Amino acid sequence: MTTYHFLQLYWWALVSLLGALLVFLMFVQGGQTLLYGTAKNENQRNLLLTIFGHKWEITYTTLITFGGAAFASFPLFYSTSFGGAYWLWILILLVFVVQAFSYEFRNKEHNLLGKRAYDALLMINGWLGTILLGVAVGSFFTGANFNVDKMNITIQSANIISYWTNDWKGLELICNPINILLGVTVLFAARTLGFLYTINQCRRIGGEDAEQLAQRAGVQLKISALGFVVLFVVFVYDLFMMQGYRVNVADAVNVIGGQPGASGRIIPEAHVYLHNMLQVPWIMVLLVVGVIMVLVGLAGAIFCTHGRCALCKKCGIDPSSQCPFNKHAFYIVGFGVVFAVWAILLSAGFNDTAYYPSLFDPQNSLTLYNSSSSLYTLKVMTYVSIAVPFVVWYIAYAWSKMNANKGDKTDY
Repeated sequence: MTTYHFLQLYWWALVSLLGALLVFLMFVQGGQTLLYGTAKNENQRNLLLTIFGHKWEITYTTLITFGGAAFASFPLFYSTSFGGAYWLWILILLVFVVQAFSYEFRNKEHNLLGKRAYDALLMINGWLGTILLGVAVGSFFTGANFNVDKMNITIQSANIISYWTNDWKGLELICNPINILLGVTVLFAARTLGFLYTINQCRRIGGEDAEQLAQRAGVQLKISALGFVVLFVVFVYDLFMMQGYRVNVADAVNVIGGQPGASGRIIPEAHVYLHNMLQVPWIMVLLVVGVIMVLVGLAGAIFCTHGRCALCKKCGIDPSSQCPFNKHAFYIVGFGVVFAVWAILLSAGFNDTAYYPSLFDPQNSLTLYNSSSSLYTLKVMTYVSIAVPFVVWYIAYAWSKMNANKGDKTDY
C-alpha cells in the first residue's frame, strides 16, 4: 500500500466517523419531534427545549465539519454531490437554518411569528432534517445521476468537472426506496435517542413536569425502539443484497505515481457491501459490536427500571439502586449507533469500492482513488488532524459543563 492510498483510507475513515457522530447527535432533532407528541403543556415544552436547546450547536457544528472535511479530502465528491444534488442540499440547509433562529427567537417578546410557529419549524427540522440527511447518505450506496469529465480542465470555456444529468438536481434521490428507508431509519434512531436523553435529563432535573415527561417518553420509547431495530435490520439486509461497483485495480495503468486504481475499470459486483464486511473483518466486528451495544442499551432502558429489575436481582445488583444499563442507556445506545453507522460508511469506500456510483455511466463513479485531494494536501491535513483528540476533549468538557447546569425551564 502506498502512502497516498493509506492517507485516502485514513481520511475516508475520518469523514465516515464524522458522519457517524452526526447521526448520533441527531438525537437533538429526535427530541424536537416530541414537542407535541410527548410534551402535553407549555411548561413541558419549555422543559423539553431547554434539555435539547443546550446541545443543538454541537450537532450543527458537526454537520459543518463533516462538509468541510469532505470538501478538503474528497473535493470531487463535494463538488459532485453538493453542487449537483443542489435542491436536496438546499432543503437540508434550510431545515437546519430554521432550527437556529427558532431557538433564538422562540421566547423573545413580540417576536414576529409567535411561539407556535417556531415550534412548528423545530418540528420540521426534527422530522424532515433527519429523513433528508438519510436520503443524502443513502446515495452513497444507491448512486446518483452525474457525469464526470476531468478533461474539462483543459477547456477554457468549461468551468465544471462533474455535472448532474437531469433537471431534478437531487430531488430524484427522495424517490429511491432504499434512500427513503435509510432516511426513516435515521429518523427512528434520532427519536429513540431523543426519548432516552429526555428520560435521562428529566430524572436529573426532577419536578412534576419532568416526571410526567419522563413517564410518557418511557412508554413511547418502546414503539420507537422497535421501529428503529426493525428498520435497521431491513436496511442492512437490503444493503448486503445490493449490487455495487468495485475498481479493478489489477488491470489499471499506473498513470499516476503509486495510484494505479485511479485508472482502473469500475465493474459491477453483487453483494459488494457484504463482501467488504467479510473481506475486511474488523469492519464487520465494528458493526456487530455496535448492534450489540444498541440492543443492550435498549434492553436496559426498557426492562431494567429503578426498583423493579428482575435482571439486577439475578446478577446481584441492589434492586433499590438504578440499574447501570438503565442509567447509562443513552450513551450505550449512542455509541452503538456510532459504531454501526461508522462500519456501514467504511464499507462504502474501503476495499476498492466505488462509494458514489454514477447511474449515468458506472465508469464515472467516484472512488477513493479518483476523487481525493493531492498527496501534499492529504499530508498537511493529516498533520492538522493530530488536533482532533483535543477537539473531542473540548466537546466532552463543554458537554459536561452544560449538563452540570440544570438550566431555567424558560430558557427557550
